[in-house]
Amino acid sequence: MKKEKIAYFAGGCFWCTEAVFQRLKGVHNITPGYMGGEIKNPAYREVCTGRTGHAEGIRLQYHSEIISYQDLLHVFFATHDPTTLNRQGNDVGTQYRSALYCVDQEQESIAKKVIDELNSTTFDAPIVTEIQSEMPFYTAEEEHHNYYNQHGEQPYCSVVISPKVEKLKARFAHLLK
Repeated sequence: MKKEKIAYFAGGCFWCTEAVFQRLKGVHNITPGYMGGEIKNPAYREVCTGRTGHAEGIRLQYHSEIISYQDLLHVFFATHDPTTLNRQGNDVGTQYRSALYCVDQEQESIAKKVIDELNSTTFDAPIVTEIQSEMPFYTAEEEHHNYYNQHGEQPYCSVVISPKVEKLKARFAHLLK
């Protein structure tokens, strides 16, 4: 029997993060949503103001015997810029921050180890990704689900998300479905 686990990632726009992780084998049930804020059940229009304190992120389930949390982290850090505070390209604000919401001490330990490794080998600037404990996750409105797959022709998708997907395909082909 496959071992099911949950992970949470906030790497800027949740459309981008969802599109990347949808393509990985062993990953399923990806849900865009909001974490880390001060109000319950925020709406997209509220989160976009940056005043709720939430980050756009995803919750996913994965089979740990097919893909490890460490592999998920390497994909996460390679497909967004974890060295810029509260920004991913033209998306600016705390809602676009880089954050991990760990479900247990094991995830937190692995995350810290991967960040230390990447800080010394990969990035010129320090990683500013927040590491938090799991907290309430609020599912985004339905129109945000599976966004890239349904709207890939839109300019934002073509210009921002497609390069991330191409980078994933080039660098992590061994992890693709």
